[in-house]
Amino acid sequence: MARQLRAEQTRATIITAAADLFDQRGYESTSLSDIVAHAKVTKGALYFHFAAKEDLAHAILQLQSRAAQRVVADAESRGGSSLEALMRTTFGIARLAVEDPVPRAGLRLATADIAVRPPLRHPFTEWLDFATRKFTGAVREADLHGDVDVGVVAHSLVCFFIGTRVAGRSLEPVGRLPRRVAEMWHLVIRGLVPVHRRPRYVTLATQLEREVRTA
Repeated sequence: MARQLRAEQTRATIITAAADLFDQRGYESTSLSDIVAHAKVTKGALYFHFAAKEDLAHAILQLQSRAAQRVVADAESRGGSSLEALMRTTFGIARLAVEDPVPRAGLRLATADIAVRPPLRHPFTEWLDFATRKFTGAVREADLHGDVDVGVVAHSLVCFFIGTRVAGRSLEPVGRLPRRVAEMWHLVIRGLVPVHRRPRYVTLATQLEREVRTA
């Protein structure tokens, strides 16, 4: 039992070190030797758990997906509108990125040339489907203009969200991400939400940003 616990702890240490480097340097620019040095483990320990760098990336994407699913479940359990659930989810994922290098690396790996193995779905596809469902619900609930192309809007939102982190990585600290997400939503609300419903969602965006920044 003690040996199994040590093995699990070593695996977690390796994953965290890899995530940290993937986020800082990118997948292609990080070698297994870099990860070994950063994790302060032996090469034997790394190869015991992961046969290749791609296996590490896949493990990170799996953890990121599970964390995102928990955020989605929490947002949907609150019983709010479709648009509210989508907003809460984006801020929840932003919070994960601020607090944990593994989900943070997952955002960057979503843009890397990595083959995602079934049954895991590519993060972009997973998020796009979720955003499309929520925007469809928001149109039905009259929180978005009725002539909105939900597929286009969902695609733009996911690209906006991922791009905010990717573009900002070298320009500003990750702690700025919640503010960028709030700015994203203020633009979306102004362009897509009927005037009489905007105050509710502008207030929500401000509230969610404050909650993430003070957590």
